[in-house]
Parts: sequence; C-alpha cells; structure tokens
Amino acid sequence: VSDASGCSMVALLHTGATKFLQNLLSRARQAVSPLLLAGVLKGYSSIVSRKLASHSFGASMAAMSSFPPQRYHYFLVLDFEATCDKPQIHPQEIIEFPILKLNGRTMEIESTFHMYVQPVVHPQLTPFCTELTGIIQGMVDGQPSLQQVLERVDEWMAKEGLLDPSVKSIFVTCGDWDLKVMLPGQCQYLGLPVADYFKQWINLKKAYSFAMGSWPKNGLLDMNKGLNLQHIGRPHSGIDDCKNIANIMKTLAHRGFIFKQTSKPF
Repeated sequence: VSDASGCSMVALLHTGATKFLQNLLSRARQAVSPLLLAGVLKGYSSIVSRKLASHSFGASMAAMSSFPPQRYHYFLVLDFEATCDKPQIHPQEIIEFPILKLNGRTMEIESTFHMYVQPVVHPQLTPFCTELTGIIQGMVDGQPSLQQVLERVDEWMAKEGLLDPSVKSIFVTCGDWDLKVMLPGQCQYLGLPVADYFKQWINLKKAYSFAMGSWPKNGLLDMNKGLNLQHIGRPHSGIDDCKNIANIMKTLAHRGFIFKQTSKPF
C-alpha cells in the first residue's frame, strides 16, 4: 500500500499493537528479565521503522521538515563565462552557458543544460581568458553560436515543463551581471531578442546578505566560507559556479530562508 490510507493503517496498527504490548509487558514483568524486554521493544521498533520507510514516509517527512515552502517550483541557476582580457575587450561574448534546474521543494538538482558557445567577434580566446575560466580554444571552436544556443535553451525549457504558465520558476545568478548586463548587451549587439524568462532573477549575493546580514564581497568564496561549505570544483568555471550556487541555496533554505526575486521588472 503506497497511498495516504496505507500510511494511516500502518500508524493505526502501530498504535494498537503498542497498547497490546504494554498490557502484555505489565503482566509479564515479574517473569521476564529486563534485558529480554529491551530486546523485544528494540526489535518491534525496528520492524515499525522499516514499515514506515517502505512507504517513503520517513523520507517525505524529513524533506518537508527540512525546507520551508518556497515561492517557486523551480530555481534555474545560471552562471555565464565570457571572453575577457586585460584591458577588457569589447564586446564580451558568452562562451559557456550552464543552467541547473533546482527543485524548489527539495532543493536538489533535477536537470542540467550545459553548452559552450562559439564567439564570433573575437573568435580567438586570450591567454588571460583561458587562465581565468579554464576554457581552452578547442572547447569553443565549432560550437553553436549564441543564437543557436538560445534556441536550444528554449527547447530545454519546454521539455522540462518550465514554459507551462502554471509552473513558477526564476533564474538565480551570483550578481546581476549575467542577466542585467551580459546577455541583453550581447543580444542587442547581435540583434537577437531576449526571452521574457531571462528578465527576472534572484541575485544570490543579495539573498545571502538578507539571510546572513553581511555582504559577500568575494562572491561565492565568501558565501561558502560564511556557511562553512567546501568550494566545489574550479572558480570561474560556469558549471562549477552553478553547483556552488545551488549548494549555497540549499544550505540557506535548510536554515529557513525564503528566496524572493531581487531584480526590478524590465
């Protein structure tokens, strides 16, 4: 039995059996040793625990008690890497486009979108860019253009059910640069439209400052340090940064924080 009535029946049997056992123990207390009684109780408790676990009751209750209800069904964690140099080159172009789909109830990663992007204005990556991001020339050569990647993002969003009007989702970034500056700026340069779902987001730095009372000057490194978390992967790897953002979000949610949109409407 896997529905709610099954769980109720298990609980009822548990209660009735407990009362019966208590009566039996009170009558047999003089005849049975305390050690034997302890063994009986331990064995019975173990059986009931296994029964409840078989109904996923314990797991579901743990998930419900660990995380308060969030305002969104899904959080879409995003972190671009772009062409760069010292002094900075213009225009910058996105070269890594990762998104993690985070379940708003469990705060676990359910799906991943990850593509590298061929830059067209400055197709040759600078040594500074490769050193900073870990992205080498061969990782972007022959990859889809930004326009093609955006089309694939839209296909992925549809496949994941994220375009359903009844499903509430929002992007999450470490700062406002990704969706306030980088994507709209490059799309304007290339004459590409920006999908509406990219026009609202949560800045994790602001969320962290609301939750912890201090501004993370060094971004993910400060947030991981403030929450006693180990940094995942390589700094300035887009996909690794997304994993760090997701881990920080899960930790804050576990502490009772409710995430809210921080960007202003376009």
